[in-house]
Amino acid sequence: MAKRVLEFIAEGFEDVEAVTPADYLRRAGVEVVLAAVGASTTVKSSRGLSLVADTTLAELASRGALDPTGWDGLVIPGGMPGASNIAGSVTAVTFLKDMHRAGKLIAAICASPAVVLAPLGLLSGKRFTCFPGMEKNVSGAIWKEDRVVVDGQLITSRSAGTAGEWAYEIIHRLMGQDGADKVAQAVLLHRAV
Repeated sequence: MAKRVLEFIAEGFEDVEAVTPADYLRRAGVEVVLAAVGASTTVKSSRGLSLVADTTLAELASRGALDPTGWDGLVIPGGMPGASNIAGSVTAVTFLKDMHRAGKLIAAICASPAVVLAPLGLLSGKRFTCFPGMEKNVSGAIWKEDRVVVDGQLITSRSAGTAGEWAYEIIHRLMGQDGADKVAQAVLLHRAV
């Protein structure tokens, strides 16, 4: 059975951090569902790109599709005010906490580790990374300067420039080394060592 990942898309998302994981994961054979956090499936990025999500969180909730047993992972792009819009959504935060309790993979990049995960206590005692300078807003966690940091079920990354490596690590956790390497070769991904 194919792996399934939900990706939050909120007004003000960072373009590369949303599109790269969706693209790479789909290349790896992972079913990726882009869920708009707001009322419309058309969502505008922080750079003015309009992206049409597959559905909305409200629609998924109305169908009872926000049960962690139906998902293998959750992808949370950064960007501002995108990360703040995710953090402000009761539906998004509830699903995120449910996924965490269920031990599912949670991947957050850029502002999202500090703005979305930290206030919920999901980084407590964990190693993480985020957009430079935002770590100052996080207490009780261990900040690393690495481009991608994995601690248990959490995968965090720094910014748009690390989105490919972040997506690679998500694939690695879901599909194994071979699956991740196939995508890396197909897109000529250069991974920092």
